Amino acid sequence: MKQRFYYCPKCGKELKYRQIGDRQRLQCQACGYVFYENPIVGVAGICIQDNKILLGRRTNGYAGQWCIPCGYVEWDEDVQTALRREFKEETGLEVQIERVYTAKSNFHNPESHTVGIWFLVTPAGGQLQAGDDLDMVQFFTLDHLPDLAFPTDLEVIEMLRENCS
Repeated sequence: MKQRFYYCPKCGKELKYRQIGDRQRLQCQACGYVFYENPIVGVAGICIQDNKILLGRRTNGYAGQWCIPCGYVEWDEDVQTALRREFKEETGLEVQIERVYTAKSNFHNPESHTVGIWFLVTPAGGQLQAGDDLDMVQFFTLDHLPDLAFPTDLEVIEMLRENCS
């Protein structure tokens, strides 16, 4: 396991791996604090209209590639609130959340393990326009997709294809 963190967030002293329970965990050599490397939670909104899915083209990190509109959940934020905020920032649309469609682990970035929650959404206001870290938003048929940034988005779209047939 490659060490990514070296200093204790509590006291600033050195972190080292040691066996704690059933796995190697970082522990502070001075104060004993155990640093748990847990995944980051993200949310994404699946908006389908006329049998087409709304995707956004990214401007930073995976620039030029497309994704289901998504973002991270803030520390003090409910996942549904985060989805509404992120969707509005990226697409200009306010949405009504219908339900959770799926949740998956994302391992495509070795520096950051994320857990994504994909929600089915319907527009409830606003005007479709790219924003935040997207420079274009567009609807695509499930069978004719642009180059996707995230492998898990493709997995989710494959699930949608199976459910639509």
